[in-house]
Amino acid sequence: MMAATIDELIALVEQNRDAVVGDLFPVREAAPRLIEASVYHPVICLILQGSKETTSHAGSVRLGRGDMLVVSHDTPVTARITGVPYLALILPIDLERVRTLEQSLTSADAGQAASVLQATVAGSAILETLARLLAIRPKTPEDSVLTPLLLTELHFHLLRSPAGAMLRRLVSPSSHESRIARVAALIRRDYARVHRLADLAREAGMGQSAFHHHFKAVTGTTPLQFQKDIRLSEALRLLEQGAVSVTEAGLSVGYESPAQFSRDFSRRFGRPPRRVLQGIAAE
Repeated sequence: MMAATIDELIALVEQNRDAVVGDLFPVREAAPRLIEASVYHPVICLILQGSKETTSHAGSVRLGRGDMLVVSHDTPVTARITGVPYLALILPIDLERVRTLEQSLTSADAGQAASVLQATVAGSAILETLARLLAIRPKTPEDSVLTPLLLTELHFHLLRSPAGAMLRRLVSPSSHESRIARVAALIRRDYARVHRLADLAREAGMGQSAFHHHFKAVTGTTPLQFQKDIRLSEALRLLEQGAVSVTEAGLSVGYESPAQFSRDFSRRFGRPPRRVLQGIAAE
């Protein structure tokens, strides 16, 4: 069978428009824009049309047609849609599938370090599997039987792609990346709580110095800054909804001082939080 092309994937997406197949869903943007308040979970993003730039503390990646971004850990990011019309396919990474498949594959590259963001060109096997997945109509017998099998196949090809080493490290219980990912997910879930470095290091099974070093090596930032970025991203999201005041937004994400919240917010987003509310009121 000939491998599917990007144009064929676009046609399949357009046939079903906003259909979600096995957690695979399309994202569209008609105009360039900056997306500031994002916290990515482990995910695959395949660009079908347009282009984007994604930035975390670990660095920036630029993506165009046919490029695939693999995000290995929970991480705050800034995304900028630079080329339109923009169309991408998003699929959350199922770490249990990865863990099961990894046991059947050789791990000769397990010593390679993992990166939070990794960009690669989508291979023909991944494109072909995606095409077969997109061709399935939701809520049909084919969907219930074939979709889980195709999602497993897709994760298999992902493990054999250039991003495979990163994912193997992520699901290896003894790796630094796996332990840091567990702590990052904990901070992500409980971002409003005060987390002591000693407690986080204990959760990772490391000494404080080693934990701080490995956390920064994997995420590109410190545990404190990581939590602060997640708090501020959540606060921006709340303010953009227009349902809370500046003080309420700060308190809800864990800040005790409104003044400190405003300072940190202004440094992170280049404008004070009240300006977000003023912009909403002016619309």
